[in-house]
Amino acid sequence: MWRSLRSSCFLLASLAAGTFLYGSFGPEAAQAQTLDDRLAKANPAKGEVIFVRCGGCHSIEEGGPTKLGPNLWGIIDRPVASVDGYAYSDALKEYGGKWELERFDAFLKDPAGAVPGSRMAVPGVTDDAERSDLIAYLNQNSANPLPIGLDPELAKAEAAAYDSDKKRDFGLLVDGPGIAKTYALCTPCHSEMIIVQQGKTRARWDKALDWMIEDQGMAPLSDDDRTEILDYLEANYNEDRPNFPER
Repeated sequence: MWRSLRSSCFLLASLAAGTFLYGSFGPEAAQAQTLDDRLAKANPAKGEVIFVRCGGCHSIEEGGPTKLGPNLWGIIDRPVASVDGYAYSDALKEYGGKWELERFDAFLKDPAGAVPGSRMAVPGVTDDAERSDLIAYLNQNSANPLPIGLDPELAKAEAAAYDSDKKRDFGLLVDGPGIAKTYALCTPCHSEMIIVQQGKTRARWDKALDWMIEDQGMAPLSDDDRTEILDYLEANYNEDRPNFPER
């Protein structure tokens, strides 16, 4: 009886505190961390890796070219829809204001939900930690970065440890030399399945890139980037199709 009573008291105390055995489940615990909390621990070195997903459509360096999307140098606190010469959607123009941290965080999480009618018809970065890391990286690429994120040396050390423990994820594409650039180029507009189901010679992949640039509006590639991508496609998705997905 005493054991039963003691267990009951423990359960009631746990319920009152909002915790039980495996942690908190009360209303406060159900809420996500605040953006300030997340950004204080954000790692720009990890964010640079996440930016690979964005690099097919956006350049990041100062004075970088417009691709399918506008250049993102100095994006934090920049006026919305403000890159000269880029054809923004009416929805984004009407959204107006600046890319303040809270608004930018919401947009990156769900572009179509935050700005219905935006041309950024890609899935958002739904993982809170990844999104914070990405914001910290974008913030660094600015003439006037905000004081957010981890100390750069600590960030690099943490990112190195993280990379050694985590297998890189490029969806269906085989991980190998040139994968990051190929993934960044292709996946903003295409499913990886379009690549992995094909088998082309290097010359035919080269013609496919010409078609995407000349007929589909893809930004031209530098010679080095084009060579790196073609090397990857030739090695992994040639006519022999060594990495054709098994059913």
